[in-house]
Amino acid sequence: MKIVNPIAKIGEDLACEYLVSKGYKIIERNFRKKYQEIDIIAIKNSTLVFVEVKTRRSDSFGSPFESITPWKLKHLVRLAQFYKQLHPNLPDFMRIDAIGIILSPGNKVESLEHLENISGF
Repeated sequence: MKIVNPIAKIGEDLACEYLVSKGYKIIERNFRKKYQEIDIIAIKNSTLVFVEVKTRRSDSFGSPFESITPWKLKHLVRLAQFYKQLHPNLPDFMRIDAIGIILSPGNKVESLEHLENISGF
């Protein structure tokens, strides 16, 4: 799947690099079903991890995490459950994480924050 927004692509690439450096194994990116998408799917410590990445150029309009609404989270949970049904051989333990990235001019990482288990499922 081609990402139209170049800032989103940069953010997802940075998030993958970060996750790999923390011991995650990336198994898929940009899994889509209709108009819903999971940015990164990874495995760490026998846990299937679905990662939502939010990238911004500044925090002038709030934290990147503020754009993950309850509605968005509900759709992420449903899509994660659907993905697990399609791949029953993957770990049974699942969680949804979020990575918020703020880029400075020149697309350098100003901040990267990783929140684990934002859904509690």
